[in-house]
This record gives sequence, structure tokens and C-alpha cells, in this order.
Amino acid sequence: MPKRVPAGPAGTVPETFLLRGSNTGITECIRMWFELVNLVFGIAFGFFHTGKEDYYSLLKNGVIVGLLLGIIFVLAAQYLVPGGMSLDFGDFGAAGFFIEIFIFLFIFIVGAFAGDQLERVFGK
Repeated sequence: MPKRVPAGPAGTVPETFLLRGSNTGITECIRMWFELVNLVFGIAFGFFHTGKEDYYSLLKNGVIVGLLLGIIFVLAAQYLVPGGMSLDFGDFGAAGFFIEIFIFLFIFIVGAFAGDQLERVFGK
């Protein structure tokens, strides 16, 4: 069983949920929410994108929007939680910053294609 550490008035948290010596699991949850919101935005983008089966246009526009959202979310996450994302590449310096943006871009594109498939299923 993992060692338990104090987590404030609510009790204790298993140490396996903590990153870089933080004493609460809240910071990891905040990072995960940025990634989930990015995925939901990608699904909405794919669902409301005009024209079914136009994968090239969806990919091209999705890369532009996903890149902008990736930059915004990574900067916001670095400002709110300096430890990085749930997949942390902060040890790589500037290259890690771009890797995190690329991960957000990938998550957005996957969401966009999933939203396009949902559009086809629900027959919008």
C-alpha cells in the first residue's frame, strides 16, 4: 500500500497521486481539467464543423484552432499550476513547452474527428 500523506482537513491522500512533492491532489486535477476541456472543445468543433466527410478541411482548420487553444491552455496551466500538465515535460525546458502544446493539438484533433463521427451518427 502506498504511503499516505496529510492533505488538509479532508484527511490523507495516497502519495502515488502527488506530483513533485505537492501535498494535495488538487493540482493534478486542475491540470487534467485543461486537457478534458480541450477534448470537449475538439468534439464540439468537429460536430459543428460544416460539411461531412471533408477531412482535409477539418484537419487544416482543426490544426489552426487546436494550436491556438494549445498555446492558451499550456500558458494558463503553467501560470495556475507551475508543475506542468498531467503529462509533464517541464524538465525539457522550451522543448517541453512545445511538446505539451503538441499534445494539446493532438487531443484537439482527436476530439474534432470524434465530433465529426458523432455528427454522422446523429445526422445533424
